[in-house]
Amino acid sequence: MAYEEVINELNLKDTELRLGLPGTDEQAEVSCVKSNKRQFHQSNDEHNLKEESPPPPVKTQIVGWPPVRSNRKNNNKSVSYVKVSMDGAPYLRKVDLKMYKNYHELLKALENIFKFTIGEYSEREGYKGSGFVPTYEDKDGDWMLVGDVPWDMFSSSCQKLRIMKRSEAPAF
Repeated sequence: MAYEEVINELNLKDTELRLGLPGTDEQAEVSCVKSNKRQFHQSNDEHNLKEESPPPPVKTQIVGWPPVRSNRKNNNKSVSYVKVSMDGAPYLRKVDLKMYKNYHELLKALENIFKFTIGEYSEREGYKGSGFVPTYEDKDGDWMLVGDVPWDMFSSSCQKLRIMKRSEAPAF
């Protein structure tokens, strides 16, 4: 008996593994190349129906599309976050300077965040009674003592805040 006759006699079509919908004899093409696109097969009946059907509805633009990059979103808001680090603290925080009206409010908030005390500030002697000195980096990259310039100038030019140990701080 020839090989083809044995195959026909066994009727292996019922146990054959095929890609396609159950109950149909159509088989999908299998390719080694992975594609994200779905295959679309059209029979003659479907082709005739397609010509008679109305055109698909016009696509409308999805709200919020195309996406706007985050830096363009932030330009519209009046939020000015600055990073705050403290010597010896294992973490950084961000603070919105627009939430505070003056240095006193800002320093009280920083004391609560990092659980330390700064002490009183005087223009002649700087910060007395504390082991920490609050400093900031301005737009030019210079590190300055917090409280040396008027609040408005500070809030518009501050890039970073750093609470340094007095022993490691340069003489301001």
